[in-house]
Amino acid sequence: MRYPSSTARLLALVLAAGALSAPPALANSGTGGASAPNTSKPVPHHASKRKPVPPIITGVHCYKVGATVCRRNPHSVQMTGELVIRGHHLRPGFIVFFPRSGAKTARVHPLGAKLRPTGHGIAVTIPKGAASGRIFISAAPGAHSRLYGPIKILAAPRIKPKRKPAPVAVTPASSVFDAPGMWIWYLSASDGGDVAKIAAQADAAGIKTLYVKSSDGSSNYWAQFSPQLVAEVHAYGLNICAWQYVYGSQPRGEAALGIRAVRDGADCLVIDAETEYSGKYAAAQTYIESLRQALGRSYPIGLASFPYVDYHEGEPYSVFLGPGGAQYNVPQIYWHTIGDSPDAAYSHTFIENRIYGRPIAPLGQLYGGVKAAEVERFRQDAAAYRAPGVSWWDWQSASASEWGALTAPLTDMTPVTVATAWPVLRLHSRGDQVVWMQQYLAAAEPQTPTTGIFDGATQAALEAFQLSHGLPVTGVADAATWPVLLTLTPVPIQWNTGPPPIGPTGPTGTTGPTGPSGATGTTGSTATSG
Repeated sequence: MRYPSSTARLLALVLAAGALSAPPALANSGTGGASAPNTSKPVPHHASKRKPVPPIITGVHCYKVGATVCRRNPHSVQMTGELVIRGHHLRPGFIVFFPRSGAKTARVHPLGAKLRPTGHGIAVTIPKGAASGRIFISAAPGAHSRLYGPIKILAAPRIKPKRKPAPVAVTPASSVFDAPGMWIWYLSASDGGDVAKIAAQADAAGIKTLYVKSSDGSSNYWAQFSPQLVAEVHAYGLNICAWQYVYGSQPRGEAALGIRAVRDGADCLVIDAETEYSGKYAAAQTYIESLRQALGRSYPIGLASFPYVDYHEGEPYSVFLGPGGAQYNVPQIYWHTIGDSPDAAYSHTFIENRIYGRPIAPLGQLYGGVKAAEVERFRQDAAAYRAPGVSWWDWQSASASEWGALTAPLTDMTPVTVATAWPVLRLHSRGDQVVWMQQYLAAAEPQTPTTGIFDGATQAALEAFQLSHGLPVTGVADAATWPVLLTLTPVPIQWNTGPPPIGPTGPTGTTGPTGPSGATGTTGSTATSG
């Protein structure tokens, strides 16, 4: 039907007025309400913005996480425990507000924590400082639930250590690890074992410390490392350190051979632990404790293992480099064998190892036909990263050009970009770096598991830690979180039930760079291995 133009204008005005005055359920066509009439006019932009719907709490109950305990009263939950919340219009990210000490409700100076999804419902971790009382949830300013409760907040669970903490190793103000060094595998293959020739070559190359193999495994002590050799080397003004290849099958026997080398006069001891030690956390702990009991806290010990710790998830770095372990990290940065440039190898190594907090004395490569220019660049990297000392593998493999590169003037004018990043660990990460993080996190959040697996409980503990320390609550261990986390004292672990469930080489079976024997193909599997 057609209407005169004046009638049409009047009808349009009436319809528009009716639409604007209609109830919200009719004026909008979103889900959850009746549809609005289909008019020819578009809905104004401002009419599409809805006011947030206030959340509704219908019930809560405690959920057991880690060491926390749930009582018969479902409204009773331990500090840093978990509270599962049921209701309507609840979303992850909404803030649950708790009363602080001295208040009966969360209306006065509240303490907040975010809701997050879990396998057992939407939940919140009780933040540190929360007190018993009535809680509420906020979706946005002006959109919050009614008070609910009271919720009874109990003291956090007390976790008793299974043993006394291991003595903290004392890092000397200076040691032989600070000096340039060269590794000797077979003394007889290094200038024929003539100490006078070795000393002359070392002097010409600026070498101050010799790292000589002393034992292999738990019963094979090498005769080449003796008090007589130590006396001769010292007579030429050189330092001499012992290094032993260890497997983890008989850790007390391996420690005994390391102690014997120290008794023979070694200025330091280096642990060469590689693939065979993967997953052997209890053995590593027994070995380290045996060493320290005999040698004391201040004797200089270094760990020489794979440089890319993120490639070797089951290697017990956290034990070897822990509070009672080696004071120096001597990663085998064999850039040529790895397939990286010296710069890339340095960057990867320093980023992934920095969380362990040990001085990094890099072990460089002089085997496999590396170019003199690469050796010189490695020296530049060491200076840029302020490495305490650089050593080289190894005497018998080094060519004349490689020896010359140790003292050649540095001519590469390309600046070294020093890596400043931190490892990033998040949900589903796994490996020794996660073990290390969990030990520190447990000092602040006692419910943290120490499994080497970044699971939901670990994420919840990390979020609670970040919230209580004013950090961005990301649930990710990143550059903002690590420096604060590492100021804590890690909770000691007694590894007496086998390795953490991360597998000997991690879920992908990666093996990463080779060990110190490198291109020779030996990996410590025989009595004459590297």
